[in-house]
Amino acid sequence: MLLKDKSIIITGASSGIGAAAALIFAAQGARLVLGARRADMLSRIAGQINQSNGHAVAVAGDVCDPDYAQRLVDAAREAYGGLDGAFNNAGAVGSGAMVADTEDAEWAEVLATNLTAGFHAARAQVPALRERGGGSLVFTGTFVGHTATLPGMGAYAASKAGLVGLVQAIAVETGSKGIRANVLMPGGTMTEMAKDAATNPETAEFIAGLHALKRMAQPQEIANAALFLLSDLSSFVTGSAMLADGGNSIAKV
Repeated sequence: MLLKDKSIIITGASSGIGAAAALIFAAQGARLVLGARRADMLSRIAGQINQSNGHAVAVAGDVCDPDYAQRLVDAAREAYGGLDGAFNNAGAVGSGAMVADTEDAEWAEVLATNLTAGFHAARAQVPALRERGGGSLVFTGTFVGHTATLPGMGAYAASKAGLVGLVQAIAVETGSKGIRANVLMPGGTMTEMAKDAATNPETAEFIAGLHALKRMAQPQEIANAALFLLSDLSSFVTGSAMLADGGNSIAKV
C-alpha cells in the first residue's frame, strides 16, 4: 500500500494515463480527488473506485480555469482533511500545425493547458502540502521538446519543455519544506489521443519503431511510474525529468 491514506489529486483522470493512475493509486490506498472536463466519464471512474471500497471524489472542470486548481485543493481538504500529493497529468497536443501555420489562439490554448495550468496547480497545491509537512508533486511532461521532437508539435514541445523548467524551480523552492516535485516523461502511449494513429497499421508501426522496445506503452505502465514518484520509494528524487519512454530517447534505428 504505497499510498495508504495519502490524499492525492489527479487531473486528466477521466481517461488514458489519468484514469489508469486513479485505479492504481486507489488500489495502493490513496484517497483521491479526480479532475477532468468530462464529468460523466470522471464520475464513472470515481464510482468504480468507491464501489471497490476505495475513496474518490470527482470535481469536473478545466485546468485552463485559474480557479479550478484551488477547487481541487479545497475538495481534498474537505473530503480528507488536507493534501499529500498530486499527479498533474492533464494536457493537450494541439492540431498538428507546423509552427509557421500555428494560429495565436492554438498556441495560447496549448501553453495554457500544458504549462500555465501547471503553474496554477503548484500555486494552489504547495501551500496545502506545507500544511501537511511535505508531499510530492508529479507533472506529466513528454520526450517531445526534451530529447527529440516531431513536426507539427511546436506548441506542445515548447509548453512541455517549459514545464520542466517550472518544476525544477518548484523543487528548489520547496525542497526544504519536505516537498518533492518531478516531471514524468512518457514515450508514445496508447491513450485516447493516440488511438487514431494506432488504428492505422503503418502509423502504429512507425510510432512503435521510435522506441527501443519497439512498442507503445500501456497507460498503466506510465501510471506505475507516477506511483513511484508519488510514493516514498522516490524519497530522494526531486527536480528530475524522469523518462518512462521505452527507450525513445536512445533509439536511432
